[in-house]
Amino acid sequence: MPTILIVKGYRFFFYSNEHLPMHIHIEKDTKTAKFNLLNIELVYSRGFNANEIKEIRKLVDENVEFFKQKWNEYFNNN
Repeated sequence: MPTILIVKGYRFFFYSNEHLPMHIHIEKDTKTAKFNLLNIELVYSRGFNANEIKEIRKLVDENVEFFKQKWNEYFNNN
């Protein structure tokens, strides 16, 4: 599972057997979340509080083009 970015303790990653729609997983400690990348929509969150989700959403928004590029590079080459 390739790690794409680590920022503020959040690890943004894909699983190696991902599926559409394009999305990113986020972990910090034992907490986890998933955001769709095409419309920056929260799919699920386990353990993160509302402030953390707001911060994660902002980080996804700031890095969405980078995440999409990495998705295409990884999944179009495998």
